Amino acid sequence: MFDFIWPITLVIVSNIMYQICAKSVPDGMNPFASLIITYLVGAIVSAVLYFTLGHDSSLIHELRKTNWVPFALGIVIVGLEAGWIYAYKAGWQVSTGFIVQSAVLAGGLLLVGFLLFHERITWNKIVGVVICLIGLIFINYK
Repeated sequence: MFDFIWPITLVIVSNIMYQICAKSVPDGMNPFASLIITYLVGAIVSAVLYFTLGHDSSLIHELRKTNWVPFALGIVIVGLEAGWIYAYKAGWQVSTGFIVQSAVLAGGLLLVGFLLFHERITWNKIVGVVICLIGLIFINYK
């Protein structure tokens, strides 16, 4: 059970901290300058974790397995992070921005799961997305 719970807990805690950090980037700072620091720290932490978690293969051996995905993921992550920083600078609130994004994302990922990964679309999933979208009306109602 722990192997099932700890990864999602890490995602939740990291997402909360991520939103706090993205909202707290100094107003006058260029978001991309902030991201340079972010990725340098991320690269250092990744290297430390790689070498301390006792992998059997060498880093060079692992890097030889690379395909297009890490490169695309790097571009996507920059877009994601810059988007959040700009959204907060534009006035989105932490309490609503993430909820709006998550509700729309739920619908989009339902389609992606079906089209790319052949996941089943069940009535429960459809009703869940509809509830999310109805929630958007309540969240954004003035």
